[in-house]
Amino acid sequence: MFCGGGLMTMTASARPHDFFVTGTDTEIGKTLCSSALLHALAQQSLRSLGLKPIASGAELRDGIWHNDDVDSLITASSVQAERSLVCPYLMQTPAAPHIVARNEHVTISLPQIVANYQQATTLSDAVIVEGVGGFCVPLNDDCDTADMAQQLALPVILVVGLRLGCISHTLLTAEAIRSRGLRIAGWIANTVNPDMLYLQDNVAALEQRLGAPLLGQIPRLTGSATEQVAAAAACLDLTILK
Repeated sequence: MFCGGGLMTMTASARPHDFFVTGTDTEIGKTLCSSALLHALAQQSLRSLGLKPIASGAELRDGIWHNDDVDSLITASSVQAERSLVCPYLMQTPAAPHIVARNEHVTISLPQIVANYQQATTLSDAVIVEGVGGFCVPLNDDCDTADMAQQLALPVILVVGLRLGCISHTLLTAEAIRSRGLRIAGWIANTVNPDMLYLQDNVAALEQRLGAPLLGQIPRLTGSATEQVAAAAACLDLTILK
């Protein structure tokens, strides 16, 4: 498969603490959960490093382009790395990546993303790679985020945004993940709508149907970003990850 000018080669990781984080949609808490995973891994004395290879929506501050998701991963990581390693494709406009990439003349290369991941493994004990949007977001005319996940060949942690419609979104996403030959190592229930009717019944339905362990349920959190990450990490049980 060609995507962004390079031939794809599958890479399988034997590292037990490396995961790809995806979600049932955009704005459902992938970054919060990815940051919480990094925080929890660091609490286990593991050198943790978060990557978000593609991010759209950036603001120039003190001569540096910042993205809130990227900044959160950098803060939560116990290993500090160059921003270009953490996020090789940071685009300015907060919109669908393939549209922004085209308009900003950016060519997204999956080989580069794989190379960044491989470099990250030399710096850390645990790498969390956060996707962009949902699982099948286009990156250009030839590939999408599912291709990216497939080339990284990492176990997947699925973030489920608890709101109306989450059961169907979750099961369809799980089906797409498995169709790429990827394993769902676990899932996280993140409360997007605290007023959701029958919230716990929805969680129970997913536990019954998803065929993957629930790592934790995160309530709607308040406080600073750092406080929220620590509180979310406390909700997770990483001992059940395999």
